[in-house]
Amino acid sequence: MRILVTGGAGFIGSHLCEKLLADGHEVICLDNFFTGRRENVAHLLDDHTFELLRHDVIEPILLEVDQIYNLACPASPIHYQYNPVKTVKTSVMGTINMLGLAKRVRARILQASTSEIYGDPIEHPQTETYWGNVNPVGPRSCYDEGKRLAETLMMDYHRQNGVDTRIARIFNTYGPRMLENDGRVVSNFIVQALKGEKMTIYGTGEHTRSFCYVEDLVDGLVRLMNANEIFDPVNLGNPTEFTIKELAEEVARICWVPMSFEYCPVPQDDPRQRKPDISRAQSILGWTPRVTLRQGLQSTVNYFAARIKTTHGTGKTAARPMGVG
Repeated sequence: MRILVTGGAGFIGSHLCEKLLADGHEVICLDNFFTGRRENVAHLLDDHTFELLRHDVIEPILLEVDQIYNLACPASPIHYQYNPVKTVKTSVMGTINMLGLAKRVRARILQASTSEIYGDPIEHPQTETYWGNVNPVGPRSCYDEGKRLAETLMMDYHRQNGVDTRIARIFNTYGPRMLENDGRVVSNFIVQALKGEKMTIYGTGEHTRSFCYVEDLVDGLVRLMNANEIFDPVNLGNPTEFTIKELAEEVARICWVPMSFEYCPVPQDDPRQRKPDISRAQSILGWTPRVTLRQGLQSTVNYFAARIKTTHGTGKTAARPMGVG
C-alpha cells in the first residue's frame, strides 16, 4: 500500500515509518519539523519507496494514498504549551484536513489520540468508556481538548461521511529518538543521570505512570490500522504501573549513578495516576506489550549516551550506563 504518516519525522512517527517500509509498503513521511527531526529518517532517504515532505497539516494537501496515520502534533508539555493556539490548530484543522483527504481518496485513517483525554482520572485503570476529568481552560487544555475534539471529528466523519476511521489512545511511550529537551519524565531522568545531575521529581514521586516501549506501541498502531470494523477508541499502552520515584531509581541503576533527587512543585493539572485498561486491544487485536521497563530503558539509555557528552571536570559523577563502552 501507499501510506501517509503525518508527524513521520518525530519520535513515534519515525519508528512507524521504519516498520511500514519493512512490511513492504510505500511511505510518504510528512512533517513540519517543529519537534520532528530530519536525522530521525535520514537513514531512510535512499529507499526508493520512502518520500519525505516538509508540510504543515494545518494547510490542506492533495495526495493519493491508501492509509493515513495522523501523528502530527507536539506531545510534550514544553512543546505544546510553547504555542498553544498552534497546538489546537494542529489537532483540529490538521485532523479536518486529513479526514478530508481520507474522504476524497477513500483511505483508511488512524488518529493518534492520547491518554491525556482522560485528564486527571477518577476512574483507575482507565477504560475506553471513561469520559475523563479534563480542565478545559488550563495550560494543558490546548493539547487535551484538542485531542478530544480530534476524536469527535473522527467519529463524526465516520458517521456522517462513512470515512473508515481508527482512534488509538496512546499512553506514555518512550524509547530511542525522544528529544532530550522535551520535558517528559523518561528523557528528563536519563539526560540528568547521564550528566551526573540530580533527577527532578515533581511532587513526592508517588504519582504513577505506565510506560510503553516505542516498538510495542508501533506494533499496536499497525494492528489497529489493519483490523476491520473497529471505529471506537482503543487504548494502547503498557498496563504495568510504576511510581515516578520507582522510575527514577531504575534509571539511576541502569546508568550506575547515585540516587540523587531534587523535588519540585507539581505542575498544574498534572495527572496523579495513569494506567491503561488494554482489555479491548488484547481481545480484538491480540496485542500485549512485550518489552519490560528495564529492557526498554536500557536501549533508551544507550541511545542518549551516544548523543550526550558526559560532563567532565565539574565534580559531577560521570554516568556509566550498562552496556555502553
